[in-house]
Amino acid sequence: MAAPLRLISRLAVVTGGGSGIGRAVCQRFAAEGASVVVADVSEGSANQTLESLPREHRGQEHMAVGVDVSSRESVERMVTTIQRQYFQPPSVCVTAAGITQDEFLLKMEEDDFDRVIQVNLKGTFLLTQAVSKALVASGSSKGSIITVGSIVGKVGNIGQVNYTASKAGVEGLTRTAAKELSRFGIRCNCVLPGFINTPMTHKVPEKVISKITSIIPLGRMGEPAEVADVCAFLASDDSRYITGISVEVTGGLFIG
Repeated sequence: MAAPLRLISRLAVVTGGGSGIGRAVCQRFAAEGASVVVADVSEGSANQTLESLPREHRGQEHMAVGVDVSSRESVERMVTTIQRQYFQPPSVCVTAAGITQDEFLLKMEEDDFDRVIQVNLKGTFLLTQAVSKALVASGSSKGSIITVGSIVGKVGNIGQVNYTASKAGVEGLTRTAAKELSRFGIRCNCVLPGFINTPMTHKVPEKVISKITSIIPLGRMGEPAEVADVCAFLASDDSRYITGISVEVTGGLFIG
C-alpha cells in the first residue's frame, strides 16, 4: 500500500539519518512527499540514505549534511546551510541521533557518562533550539519537532545509567519546549521506541534479546519503519492538535 502524501511541500531535517530509525524516518518522509535533509555525524552514511530516497513528487529536493549534534557551532552551521539551500527553515525536525556507552554504574567512566549526555540530551536541546529559533525568525505559522527518547528513560535499564538519564531528559525537555513554543505554532512531541532492530541493538547479546522478546506482549522486536510511521503522523497535520506528549512504540513492553 502506498504511503499517504501528508508531507508534500514540507522540508524536514532528520539527525541520525544515516542509519537505523533515522534512516527509516527519512525514507518514510520522502515517500510522503517531503524534501528531506539527511543529517549525520557520518557523511558517508548520510549519503547512503540520500541515495535511497524517492524523488517522485514535484519540488522534492533532498540533501545530505554532516553534523555533530553535540556542537552548537555544527548545529547552527547546518541550519544556516539548509536555509541557504531551500530559502526557508525546516518545518519538521526529528532528533534521531543517539549513542550508547554501556557500563554498570559502579564501573562507568565519567567521560562515558558525559559523552552520552552531550550527544543524546544536549544534542536534542541544540537542535530544538536552533530549528525553533529559525522558524520563529522566519514568521512560519507552524512546525513539528519530534524528539526520540526511549522507553528505558521511563523504566531504567541495567548498564545504561547514562543512556537512561539522557533519554529521561529528552522527554522532560520536549514537554517544556511544547509549553514554550506552542504560541509560535510549533508542536513538540517525543517518540519512545522500545527494542528495535537497529545497529544499536545489534550489539546486544543474543540471549539478552531472546529474554527481552519473551516479555514483549507482541512477541517480537520492532522495526525502524514502525517508529518512522509514528514520526510521519506527528510530522503531519493529522496530529495538529497534539503537542507535549510521548508515544511509546514498544510492542506493549512495560505497559504501566
